[in-house]
Formats: sequence, structure tokens, C-alpha cells
Amino acid sequence: MIGSQLALWSSGLKERLHLDWEPVGVKFWPAPAPDPREGFERVSGIRYCQGVMLARRGKSIRLGSQNLSCPAAAAAFGFRPLPEGLASGQGLVGFGIAKDAAIGKAMFDGMARLEQGWLGAIDLAPLGAFQEHPDVVIVEDRVERLMWLLLANVNRTDGARVPADTAVLQATCVDSTLVPFLEKRINFSFGCYGCREATDVEPGETVLGFPGEMLPALAEEIERLAERAIPRSRAKQPYAALAGPSLSLGEGCYPSPDLPPLKIGS
Repeated sequence: MIGSQLALWSSGLKERLHLDWEPVGVKFWPAPAPDPREGFERVSGIRYCQGVMLARRGKSIRLGSQNLSCPAAAAAFGFRPLPEGLASGQGLVGFGIAKDAAIGKAMFDGMARLEQGWLGAIDLAPLGAFQEHPDVVIVEDRVERLMWLLLANVNRTDGARVPADTAVLQATCVDSTLVPFLEKRINFSFGCYGCREATDVEPGETVLGFPGEMLPALAEEIERLAERAIPRSRAKQPYAALAGPSLSLGEGCYPSPDLPPLKIGS
């Protein structure tokens, strides 16, 4: 029953938002973790953001303390301590991310982390493949598509503004997974050096995460927004009127760089 409902919510979000990929479910298993459920494959030698990419592409995988290759993500999940070269900030200087070690150290010092040894394993899969409620749902796609999830949350919280928490570092593992899990709220960022280097996330795409318990309310709000707000915004009629009759945009389309000149002041 839970699995079929998750599949409905997932397909609804994908259809209404025109997502290229299915949302990803994240399940945390406290130590000692049970054996993976049927269909979940143990993988090794990959980063957490790469695991999310594989799940978004249809795979169901299990990550543990010994097979997560990214030391920063492993530290954030409490699998092992942050190496001194990163904790000191010097590693970020070497990558060209931080201009000096003090800045790099402060970036890591401010990261959300799980208690060392608490987590036994992480399951990542397309949302519709889960048979239990996920702890976090991650959506990676174009910014405009994720915008509607933020607006759905604004409606869910009676108009409250949505804060974003990021150091432009560990955007997938911390910003989109641990912040939603620990703070019980939606969070988003524009990505980071690591996830953009290691995955297929494109320049116009980013990542957003929210607690699994928020899924029913957000899915319901997206259904409402899809009745009028989403198609009207994507139709871009005021823009089409300004650009002239030669402009033709289908629902859900995005303007290309080769648009006709605007008739401003004419």
C-alpha cells in the first residue's frame, strides 16, 4: 500500500512539473543496518551525489560506511572523521574553491553532520521503488521546475518564506539531504563544485530536498498549482505579446537564445 501510494505521488510530480527524472527517495538505516531489501544493490567506490544520480536514473542502491568514496560526505553521515587536509580548509584551497584555509575550515565547521557511528547504511532509489516512507526526497532538475515545489511549500506553510542554507559545498549530501532530515524542512541550493564535477547535473539544473513526511502535502499543492498557475506561467503570454506574433511557445517550453527582438518602446 505504501509503495503504490509513493509511486502515485512520484508519477504525479514528474508529470505535473515535467521533470526529466523521477524524484529520489533516501532512507537512513541506523547501525546495525539490516540487509538491503530485494532489488537494492550494494555499490562501492562512488560519491553520494553519484548515488543520487544513479537513483534518479532508475537504480536502487545501498551505500555504507566502507563504500562511500567521498570523504566529505562520509564525514557528514558520521561514517568516518573528516580528513585533516579537509578539516583544516587547506584542501579547499588546493581545489581553488576557497581563497585561504580559514575560509575552507569555516565552511566545513558549519556543515550539518550526523553523530559518528549512528548511521549504518543509506538506501537510494527512485521514489516509486520504495516500499516504506523515505526519510528525505531529493529532486534534481531545471530550476523553474523546482521553483514550483518551493511555491507549494509556501502554500503549505501559510505563506512563510523559504530559507536556503548552503556554503556552496556538499550541496547534495548536506544541503539537500541532511538539512531537510535534521531540521525537518525543505532546503535548496544552486549546487556545488563537487556535484557538478562528479555527476551529469547541467548548468541550468540544481537540487532540492525535503523531509519525506512533507511529500503528501507538497504533492497535493502541486496538483492545485498545475490546474492554472503552472500552465499559465509556462505559456508566457505577456512575453509573447511583447515579442510579437513570430514568437511561438508551447506549454512547458523555454525561450531559446534566438528569440525575435522585443517591441519595447514601439
